[in-house]
Amino acid sequence: MRLSEVEERVRRDVGARLFTVLAWLPGRRVLHRAHSSHPEQYPVGGEKSVEVAADWLERCIVAREPYFGPDEASVREVFADHRLIAELGCGSVINAPVVGPSGALGVLNLLDAPGAYQRSQVTRVEELASLAVPALSELVHRIDEPEEESTP
Repeated sequence: MRLSEVEERVRRDVGARLFTVLAWLPGRRVLHRAHSSHPEQYPVGGEKSVEVAADWLERCIVAREPYFGPDEASVREVFADHRLIAELGCGSVINAPVVGPSGALGVLNLLDAPGAYQRSQVTRVEELASLAVPALSELVHRIDEPEEESTP
C-alpha cells in the first residue's frame, strides 16, 4: 500500500489536518520525511535528528510505543516546530510507530485541532500504522546508510 493510501485511510477512520510519515534511518539516526499532506511546510525528504524531544524518540522508536498529546502543551513539549504546527490549526497529536519484523521503521504523525483526538483513538492509529510497513521497509532499505566513522 502506498503512503498516500495510508493517508486516505487515516483521514477516513480518524481524521487529520496534518499527516506525515517519518522513516527511521538507524544507520544515520535520523527521521526522514517519507510522506506529507503539507509538502510546502513539511517537504518529503526533510530530516530530523534533534528537533524532537529525546524521550519522544525513546518512546516511539526504541520502545515502539505511541505518543498521545491532546492539547497544545503536549505538542509544544515534544516538537521544536510547534509554532508552525499551531499556525496550521493543529494542537493535538497521535504518533504511532510503524513496526516491521526487524523493529521500528518509522512513525505515523497525525495532528489536528486542539482536543480533536481522544486516547481511545490511539489503538486505531496503531492498527493503521501497520499498513505502512511495506512502503517504509522498502524506503529504509533503499536509503539508509550508516554514519561514516571519523578516522584520526
